[in-house]
Amino acid sequence: MASSSNPETMDMDPPGLSIAVERNPPESRLVQLGVKSWPKWGCPTGKFPVKFDARQTCYLLKGKVRAHIKGSTECVEFGAGDLVVFPKGLSCTWDVVAAVDKYYKFDSS
Repeated sequence: MASSSNPETMDMDPPGLSIAVERNPPESRLVQLGVKSWPKWGCPTGKFPVKFDARQTCYLLKGKVRAHIKGSTECVEFGAGDLVVFPKGLSCTWDVVAAVDKYYKFDSS
């Protein structure tokens, strides 16, 4: 399929959306963000389509994920100990290769 600059015909994520991974941030950063006060969520292994209607920041306590960004060949891997930011509007498929347990928060905007 040829790419188009007409937003009404595009079925891909807006250009420039990417997943940011901060590997093993220091405890002081997690405390500053208030990570341990965020809700927790977990999932088993498997493949799951995900669309982020708001920016999400999460900290993985356990697990490993390969996120395949829709409309791209990009695959981002993250796992236990990583702080990950998903931008608003991003669609991807999570290939959960080890069950996930994470803290997360959605930005209100």
